[in-house]
Amino acid sequence: MDPQEPVYDVVVFGTGLIECILSGLLSMEGKKVFHMDRNSYYGGESASLNLINFWKLFKPGQQFPEQLGQYNNWNIDLIPKLFMADGQLVKILLKTNVAHYLEWKAIDGTYVFQKKEPGFLNKGDGKIEKVPATALEALQSDLMSMFEKARCQKFLSYISNYQASNPQTHEGLNLNQISCAQLLQNFELEPNTIDFIGHAVALYSNDSFLDEPAIQIVEKIKLYVDSIGRFGDSPFIYPIYGLGCIAEGFCRMAAINGDTIMINADLDELLFDGDGKVCGFKSQKVKELMGLEQIKCKMIIADPSYALKANIPNKVKSIGKIVRCICILNHPIANTKNIPSVQIIIPQRQTGRKNDIYVMMISDVHQVCQKGYFIAILSTNVETNNPEQELEPAFEIVEPILEKFITVSDVYVSTDNESQDNIFISSSFDPQSHFEAETQQVLNAYKKITGKELDLTNLKDDQ
Repeated sequence: MDPQEPVYDVVVFGTGLIECILSGLLSMEGKKVFHMDRNSYYGGESASLNLINFWKLFKPGQQFPEQLGQYNNWNIDLIPKLFMADGQLVKILLKTNVAHYLEWKAIDGTYVFQKKEPGFLNKGDGKIEKVPATALEALQSDLMSMFEKARCQKFLSYISNYQASNPQTHEGLNLNQISCAQLLQNFELEPNTIDFIGHAVALYSNDSFLDEPAIQIVEKIKLYVDSIGRFGDSPFIYPIYGLGCIAEGFCRMAAINGDTIMINADLDELLFDGDGKVCGFKSQKVKELMGLEQIKCKMIIADPSYALKANIPNKVKSIGKIVRCICILNHPIANTKNIPSVQIIIPQRQTGRKNDIYVMMISDVHQVCQKGYFIAILSTNVETNNPEQELEPAFEIVEPILEKFITVSDVYVSTDNESQDNIFISSSFDPQSHFEAETQQVLNAYKKITGKELDLTNLKDDQ
């Protein structure tokens, strides 16, 4: 082996969002990074594809319909995710200046589904209502009766005033000891209000939150409230040209800091030293392009698909599946006042399911499709042997549909927290409608790798 061959501090496999953020952050720390992906595009599971690449992925050998227009007018996300305006990921974008590469637009509205009558859900037995973003909208909302609005306002005022360090704001409640259910019961909130608060504001994907410490729902509601008004009358923002440009932005920053980035190149073999620690890898594509038999490294970061490919034992496990349906529409979603972007949450209790169903719709105002068309992405955790059927309540909301594309994906989580072999594997994207869990993965991995917390305080704002 040539002693002059470069030794990289970190090799990153996959250009998913988590991997790209870590690549960018570590390059800022002065780490020598080699970044590689088997795909011909950036973003991995969070990519945004033009019509040619999208049809090649879902309908290989077929041409997309001519009426959809120019292929490069489309940037279709593979997953439905939004950004909390005051969330950790936005703070990372500001810290790294990757936000300067991007343009953003607030999502125009969030809606929540409610049954018209209690009992089993039948077709047409429900409606969607806008989640209030202002005090005036809250007063005019049909989500609650006037008496319930007063109780809800009292609850939200309590959370707004709550300060962990000031017992006078606790009103005798220890939020670390009581459950979310006990806190909500203390304010005598009705089941539909609990659905609205827990699923459309705190953004839990199922009712398991009711058994968790009450402090958690308080923190999540505070994040939602703090996000409203930061960049518009919505807590959610979305990048122009789709989610894939976020991964590209971090890769651009990493390249400026000296990263070596290669796409269309796959991993063939991982190499380990006598102590069982990773020390490099082999790739035929890398050999062809760089003339190197192997790439030496001290550490590897990868998405779950690479752990499965390399047959690294005990690195990931499947904890379930997510069904997603990408729908191309020629109309905005009904009963949303024709807004060009929307999120709709269908809480589990409203449909008799164990998990929420999510609908995200975006349009040409985000430069993701031809004018006159809309992209709606529906998703939920799989609970039966008929995943597509589980999305029926969402299909009813978005119909009629011009084209739809179904995927069912395993949800892999990392099982090796110690990483004695210096291989760090990320977990799959969760079914929630935002990136807060994925961002926490980044922060946790950053601390393990560097030994310090990522400082997200005293950031310059980005207008």
